[in-house]
Amino acid sequence: MGYYLRKAVGLLVTLVLVSLITFGVFQILPGNPAYIILGVDADPLQVEALSKSMGLDKPLISRYLLWVRQLLRGDLGVSYRYSQPVAALLKDALKVTGSLTLITMLLTVLIGIPAGVWLAGHGSRKYSLPLSMLSQVSISIPSFCMGIFLTHVFAVRLKWLPSIGYTSLDQGVIPWLKSLTLPACALALGSASILIRYVRVSIANQQKQDYVRTAYSKGLRTGKVMYRHVVRNSLIPVITILGMTTADILGGSIIIENVFSLPGIGRLISVSITSRDLPLLQGLTLYLAIIVVVCNFVVDVIYSLVDPRIRLRKEVA
Repeated sequence: MGYYLRKAVGLLVTLVLVSLITFGVFQILPGNPAYIILGVDADPLQVEALSKSMGLDKPLISRYLLWVRQLLRGDLGVSYRYSQPVAALLKDALKVTGSLTLITMLLTVLIGIPAGVWLAGHGSRKYSLPLSMLSQVSISIPSFCMGIFLTHVFAVRLKWLPSIGYTSLDQGVIPWLKSLTLPACALALGSASILIRYVRVSIANQQKQDYVRTAYSKGLRTGKVMYRHVVRNSLIPVITILGMTTADILGGSIIIENVFSLPGIGRLISVSITSRDLPLLQGLTLYLAIIVVVCNFVVDVIYSLVDPRIRLRKEVA
């Protein structure tokens, strides 16, 4: 219990630091937000009045505390460009990015783990080298290039899938899946290739351990040793990669969503940067930072569940 409590306290402290850094970075940016809203030719009196109404005349610590109170109420401010609450824009975009991330992670796991296990068990066979080379190529190609290639093949040539746009889940599961298949595959191929390599190396290292030789000496079959002992003990480094992959997918979605015209977080980030929409950009930055921090926390918790020795060592220490 002490292990989880320390992790939870660490999570809260990290979130506070993330909020401080996010708020501080946007406070030191040059330019007055009032001029962004009213325009550079605005009357100075109007700019001064708007700055006062936005609380820009207050001390920095007061503005930070006010911002935190608004965050706790779910208020991220109002977008300059869209004139809508940032929380509402983020909620709508999160449906798209969340769906894309979920499908990408499922493809990554379904491809990466079985292929890595298979390669570890058949390392000397004729299919190992071609699959390893294919994995290396997938890692080397950027996701947006892979997306363009997949679009050319499956949307332009074969016309199996749509090339751009997003269909919500309310309009049917099949259209929803079709609209996300190409961008998810573009992100998943590289992530799955990285996972394959880590699974293969992790299993190869576990196969050299003494407990594996002991299991074989007891007469256990190869399949039973592999799936009951070796694969389970190889999960910890794999869990680390999955946690990092989630953050990479969120980062990669910024480009992929623009390639496939998906109205997700990536599109919002691009729009907020080009239009200098500071409240929107600040909310999106905070969201991405929180996602990464929470992913690391979840990975630590899963560590302790997969291998209780980690939790016991921490509690004893």
